[in-house]
Amino acid sequence: MIIVEHLTKQFVTVKRSHGVAGAVKSLFTREKVVKEAVHDISFRIGDGEVVGYIGSNGAGKSTTIKMMTGILVPTSGTVEVDGIEPYRKREENARRIGVVFGQRTQLWWDLPLADTFLVLREIYQVPQKEFRERMDFLYDLLGIGDFENSSVRTLSLGQRMRADLAAALLHNPKVLYLDEPTIGLDVLVKDKIRGAIREMNKSFGTTVILTTHDLVDIEELCGHIIIIDEGKKIYDGDLEHLKCEYQEADLTSVVKKIYRKGEAAHV
Repeated sequence: MIIVEHLTKQFVTVKRSHGVAGAVKSLFTREKVVKEAVHDISFRIGDGEVVGYIGSNGAGKSTTIKMMTGILVPTSGTVEVDGIEPYRKREENARRIGVVFGQRTQLWWDLPLADTFLVLREIYQVPQKEFRERMDFLYDLLGIGDFENSSVRTLSLGQRMRADLAAALLHNPKVLYLDEPTIGLDVLVKDKIRGAIREMNKSFGTTVILTTHDLVDIEELCGHIIIIDEGKKIYDGDLEHLKCEYQEADLTSVVKKIYRKGEAAHV
């Protein structure tokens, strides 16, 4: 489903000096600084897999997701999702994927939630019968019927995240990207979202790429994990194999060992 080959992303910024003198100097001479957010990453994700993509803050997780969704263009290397390059065929790619960014929402702030779903139905051109069947399934799965007529701005964080997940799934995407979908949520809402992800993958074969700092999410949902650090891939494989290699029963202890001992190159 997803093929990533030698993917690299660099950001170029202008270094500015402090104070008035520095501001004046920058008008005439500009020193450019190149930051490499992702460096030469390659991996493959099969159809219907649930993959955990993990790393510390600033490791390059969100940058990779944005290139896989077509939001960013790689500096070098290639990304292929379901046979197309996302940043070359943005509209076609958008119809095949669903995306949830935990820090942002795709819902219309002042509209009732039900109206937001109707707008998205028109955008994705989902047939009425298929839309109704899908929404009945999602309403039951995510428990959003109680607040469907509330405006998005009045929803709690947990309600909004469940609604965002429903919005990402209403057009039955082949690939679902989840970037910190459970951030700041209580235990009960986290369990509901995990159950929804598990059920969507089981019922429809949806391929899921999950980035999160909550390693319980990874352990409960993912068999395949990819770990990156400072923009470089340091592990790509089976979760149980990684636990056996480090002789630990839980993923949290494994990840702590990896970063504490600085074993990125070894792994």
